[in-house]
Amino acid sequence: MDKNEVLKQYFGHSEFRPGQGDIIDHILAGQDCLGVMPTGAGKSVCFQVPALMFSGTSIVISPLISLMKDQVEGLRQSGVNAAFINSSLDLWEYRQVLDNASSGLYKILYVAPERLTADGFLGMCRGLDIPLVAVDEAHCVSHWGQDFRPSYLKISEFVEQLPKRPVLAAFTATATDIVKDDIVRILGLRQPFSVTTGFDRPNLYFEVRPTEQRNKNAVLLGIIREMQGRSSIVYCSTRKNVEAVTDFLRLNGVNVRSYHAGMPDDERRSAQEDFTYDRCNVIVATNAFGMGIDKSDVALVVHYNMPKDLESYYQEAGRAGRDGMRSYALLLVSSDDGERIVRRFEQEFPPLEKIKDIYERVCSYLQVGIGDGAQASFLFNIHDFCARERLYSGTVTSALKLLQQNGYMTLTDAQENPARVMFCVSRDELYKLRVQRDELDHFIRTLLRLYNGVFTEFRPIDEGELATWSGYTVQRVKELLKRLWQLRVIRYIPSNRSPILFMNEERLPRADLYIAPETYKRRQELMRERFEQMIAYAANEQECRSAVLERYFGEENPAPCGVCDICLARKR
Repeated sequence: MDKNEVLKQYFGHSEFRPGQGDIIDHILAGQDCLGVMPTGAGKSVCFQVPALMFSGTSIVISPLISLMKDQVEGLRQSGVNAAFINSSLDLWEYRQVLDNASSGLYKILYVAPERLTADGFLGMCRGLDIPLVAVDEAHCVSHWGQDFRPSYLKISEFVEQLPKRPVLAAFTATATDIVKDDIVRILGLRQPFSVTTGFDRPNLYFEVRPTEQRNKNAVLLGIIREMQGRSSIVYCSTRKNVEAVTDFLRLNGVNVRSYHAGMPDDERRSAQEDFTYDRCNVIVATNAFGMGIDKSDVALVVHYNMPKDLESYYQEAGRAGRDGMRSYALLLVSSDDGERIVRRFEQEFPPLEKIKDIYERVCSYLQVGIGDGAQASFLFNIHDFCARERLYSGTVTSALKLLQQNGYMTLTDAQENPARVMFCVSRDELYKLRVQRDELDHFIRTLLRLYNGVFTEFRPIDEGELATWSGYTVQRVKELLKRLWQLRVIRYIPSNRSPILFMNEERLPRADLYIAPETYKRRQELMRERFEQMIAYAANEQECRSAVLERYFGEENPAPCGVCDICLARKR
């Protein structure tokens, strides 16, 4: 099959979007590529189509767990063998994917960057035919990008250790010139073919509407009613605002759902599906919503609060109008929004000594001593931590992000975690217990037979697997685990939904914790420049909105769109 036939058979499209065909041709010809393609431009097709045309297994590196799951599920529904490896897998699932990949079962394998050096993964890859390594969210490799991740620095090392160098293709939605240079240099792209698709969205109407905070709900309700049931997204800056706006719209008869990272997985999944399949026409969300959402008929995106930078704003606003129909991106601006962004900036950059203090408190909270904890994972409830330590959650979140950017520890999004068990008695003491309590003997033997290493560390277990091999029900298995915990035979953490904190290296003494002050200062300066550009965009009353955005992203001579609020005001 040629690329057009692959596009039609697996993705249901009859033609490529601008830039896609050229990138695919160069990848198929064996040339490295860099694609800067705005949200909705179809980055994933650029690596999925050649991956299906190449022989062997192509690797896609992505930091977004939810996006990975969505894309793999979509590929499977289209008949493509695909899988992912990230922190959401338990040990058994991880080994199962490795075994399947080793036998060449998958055409496309998604992997989180921190897993590139995990036990067995590199060894497995050395035995595979890997024609293509695609790097999604490639801006994460740059210290000057809005979301630097140290784990991305491992990608070039991973590629170098493969027996045959694959084609390397990097993709990002937005990148300044300095970030693009970093992507090429740090990933080691060789004379890449580079494509930046236009940021002009002629069907998207941009408007900034001054609205005092106390009037925002009423204005929003009027706008939603004007849309007459067409799909709309309302972005809020906090979970509290999401809940309040959702409640207000629902009380006024709007068919609305809310979405934010603090909701249980099943509720978020339900809200996303209701919106995707038109069971509700409005979703109110934080920026946790939208990645990988394949819904082309969104007619309206409202920003209830001002985003922190134009990159975030354009990416979120760009989720409207992917079907080519007239659509609207509306920013509600109140007089104190600038002050709110300044406060957010101050929270995102706590003093260096405060970051060190939070690092020490987190390690103590997790009971990790100096010199311990390297490569260990811990359940971490940030709200409980903040309550115990009497710390503001925004400052802690920012400190953890800076610690992640410097390679010390990584906090994942909340996810479903398997149950974990560790024996806290010796083997001799356990044998005596089995003799004394015959009703526990069979279950303990089953547990020991299925899981190794449970005397030395917490090991993930599967209550369903234990039920199958022991002959008990899952409920009975949970009762027996709880009973062993009450007898102080095991330490038992039931399956739960919580973020995982991963220690990239051992706990260091406070004096050895180093965050380069010049890098920290430069990141502060770049962040300040970004939010000043955002404030300037909102305050602008002279220049076409689309032209301002296009120039920000590198277009030299953008033409006025003719349809934004500024252009229409001139026509009047």
